[in-house]
Amino acid sequence: MERKSFQDMTCPVALTLERVGEWWSILILRDATHGITRFDEFQKSLGIAPNSLTRRLGALVEAGLLERRRYNDRPPRYEYVLTEAGRAFQPVLTALYAYGIEHFPPEAPNVRLVDRESGVDVEPLLIDRLTGRPIDEEHTMFLPGPSADERLRALLERRNAQTA
Repeated sequence: MERKSFQDMTCPVALTLERVGEWWSILILRDATHGITRFDEFQKSLGIAPNSLTRRLGALVEAGLLERRRYNDRPPRYEYVLTEAGRAFQPVLTALYAYGIEHFPPEAPNVRLVDRESGVDVEPLLIDRLTGRPIDEEHTMFLPGPSADERLRALLERRNAQTA
């Protein structure tokens, strides 16, 4: 089955998925956030075929989430480091981590998210920068943006009326 492209959509979620929508890409970004930079380290961590890893690393470089840097001249070897856009993806990984811990908890997690000073496990919460209120169904709602079509406008109007 051929993969559908989302690049012409006006939805921020779809445009993000265009760049990181494959699970391998998200796991590569997770590993890069954990400090992995080299091809062989990614391959060992993920157990991914070399051709698949090459393709996905290239796509993440093209999307501006990773930068390919040469670290050895003979033979030429490269590492893949997070760009500013790649580092900005960390809250998404944190949200996936929190969702997974709550809804699909492993018997013994392989990683914990803790406060740097106290070492105590943290419970991530998405909040609005201006108000400090949680971004959840009780405090927020989606409204149609300038490019919303009539179908989306009607859908959001109906949804917001149900949750009011």
